[in-house]
Amino acid sequence: MNARIDHGKYLQSGMVRAMLSLSGEVARNIEPPLFELVKIRASQINGCAYCIDMHWKDLRAAGESEQRLYSLDAWGECPYYTPRERAALLWTEAVTEIADGHAADEVYEEVRPHFTPKELCDLTLAVATINAWNRISIAGRLVPGNYRPAAVASPPATEATK
Repeated sequence: MNARIDHGKYLQSGMVRAMLSLSGEVARNIEPPLFELVKIRASQINGCAYCIDMHWKDLRAAGESEQRLYSLDAWGECPYYTPRERAALLWTEAVTEIADGHAADEVYEEVRPHFTPKELCDLTLAVATINAWNRISIAGRLVPGNYRPAAVASPPATEATK
């Protein structure tokens, strides 16, 4: 597969800078391991191979277990995720699959106890942002496999990873 559009050539354009700025702002408001799980799950739903490759590598570089990553598409069947992570993944699916009936009130009520209103707003923006990046990457046919994660610190241990 060949890329249609080399987005790297346009990194200085105003719109690409705005997307990068939005991504950076969202990243400052959500704990990194959770944000990366959300990005991978939305990318799985959307079929964005480039983003799956990128965020999988970012989490592995941060020390995330392969078991949790391999099981992410079946998170609801696995004991490896905290209640907060489960809520975030449920919300990610509801917001990503919006055409299948919007984000249901039942899902919102299940997710709400795990996040403050601001955190839920930030999470919603995180899901919207990765969905936008997925669409950009898919439309541009970005080729997975060449992404290299920057050096990152290990994520904090959660109850599921202790």
